[in-house]
Amino acid sequence: MINLFFENAGPFTINNLLKLAKIDNKEIFENNSIFNIKDLLTAEKNDITFFHSKKYEDLASKTKASFCITKKNLSSILPKSCNAIIVDNVLIATAKITKVLYPNSTTDDFDITVQNIEETSFRKTIQYGHNVLIGKNVTIGNECLIGHNSIIERNVIIGNNCSIGSNVIIRNTIIKNNVHILDNCVIGKKGFGFFPDKEKNYRYPHIGIVIIEDNCEIGCGSTIDRGSLSNTTIGKNTYLDNQVHIAHNNKIGDNCIIAGQVGFAGSSTIGNNVMIGGQAGISGHLKIGNNVQIAGGSGVIKNIQDNSKVIGYPAKDLKQFIKNNK
Repeated sequence: MINLFFENAGPFTINNLLKLAKIDNKEIFENNSIFNIKDLLTAEKNDITFFHSKKYEDLASKTKASFCITKKNLSSILPKSCNAIIVDNVLIATAKITKVLYPNSTTDDFDITVQNIEETSFRKTIQYGHNVLIGKNVTIGNECLIGHNSIIERNVIIGNNCSIGSNVIIRNTIIKNNVHILDNCVIGKKGFGFFPDKEKNYRYPHIGIVIIEDNCEIGCGSTIDRGSLSNTTIGKNTYLDNQVHIAHNNKIGDNCIIAGQVGFAGSSTIGNNVMIGGQAGISGHLKIGNNVQIAGGSGVIKNIQDNSKVIGYPAKDLKQFIKNNK
């Protein structure tokens, strides 16, 4: 599958793709076709990926991608089946290639395809409030509710028995069954992804989506950004309190409870049965284990092992924290 919601302009030959992206490359490759860009884990033959940090060394050594944008000092880690494309700035080069493959993925202007729900077939199948708008490529299951002034923009799938509150905006999202989205949420818009490039910031295209699994609740005023290359996911039976922000590519596990004003930077993985107190902050590219408890107001800047209880900034083991603060 190329991409569920974003139109792919490929395939391109690798040399033409690099030329269109204005990436200098001294090596001339065979005329291989590139169909997609994916992360190291999900990339397959005829895909291109990127590798910019030794933190992802294990994934890079096993990637199935045919080509990888990387730095010279990391290129030896790649398998022999993966051709290295050496660049000075991996992330900017990746953004440029993504934009060539998905030219419509960098903007999130309001959806001009929307219609008043009363002009669609959904008027017969769901209950809705005033001023509800529905975009193209939207599917809504049985026994669903949509509150006043909400906009279900293009590229949304909503399962059965879901409740969407008032003043909600959703796009590029799959919502499974029995999910409750409370008032004033924004779900599926692009993340805060850009890189400084001399005198301007280069916007990173976001071609991922948001997936919310069964039996979740998303509290009032929460924001969930769609993924950049991978998806942002919320596991089954996970509850978010009000004003929670989940940035792009985060993976939240099952049965998690996340209190108000918690913020997640991008690309972290949160295990199952995790409890996070209010106003805690989770830095990017971290792994939080299963059955972890994070006290309110904590700042998490390192990985946390299974069954841990942490508190403070930087977050540390609860028993050690109490011992140090007697």
